Amino acid sequence: MNNRKKNLLDGVLGGNIVLSGLMVISPVIICGDNLKNAEALIYAFSAITFLSVLICSFVPKKLPYAAKVIIYAIISSLVYIPVKLAAQEFYPESIARIGMYYPLLAVNSLIVFQTEAKFFRMKRAEMAVSLIFYILGFDLVMLLTGFLRELFAYGTINSKIVDVNTLISGLSQPFGGFIFLGLMCGAYRAIRAAVSKKEAGRDTDVSDK
Repeated sequence: MNNRKKNLLDGVLGGNIVLSGLMVISPVIICGDNLKNAEALIYAFSAITFLSVLICSFVPKKLPYAAKVIIYAIISSLVYIPVKLAAQEFYPESIARIGMYYPLLAVNSLIVFQTEAKFFRMKRAEMAVSLIFYILGFDLVMLLTGFLRELFAYGTINSKIVDVNTLISGLSQPFGGFIFLGLMCGAYRAIRAAVSKKEAGRDTDVSDK
């Protein structure tokens, strides 16, 4: 895989913002205890982040960094309003449960920090593709976390009872979410290290030839 393609796809695996960068972890830990909450968070994070970063890319780059960060925050806050109104129609119970962590998505790390450090150094089309994969990286972690925590904490999937022999009620609590995310991070980093080692071995074989 060439470096350009790798950079575009990096957000799902190599640079996953949750498992690698440990960003936006509070909603995952506190609120990701069932699929409904996960869906509500995925919707909000995806819509707010994509629209905000896309609109922010038109902000003049000559402005001072502090001024641009303030403008980014204002833009994402304005994007948040219609997203929240729509969420209240589709996920009313989840919105009440998620509480303050929903508006915090409007100032998440991809919008505030990664815009200047990564996305705005790309051409707009490349930026959009890379941004989508970074968003997907969060979405996949959120979905997997919500699914597994609901399954083993409550014995349900999307509020429907399933046959689970052993329940771990602590997974429904923030400390359970923290431990679960830690295990996911450990597994993710082990897999990434194994893949990197395999790719390095392949490159060595090619150079020897």
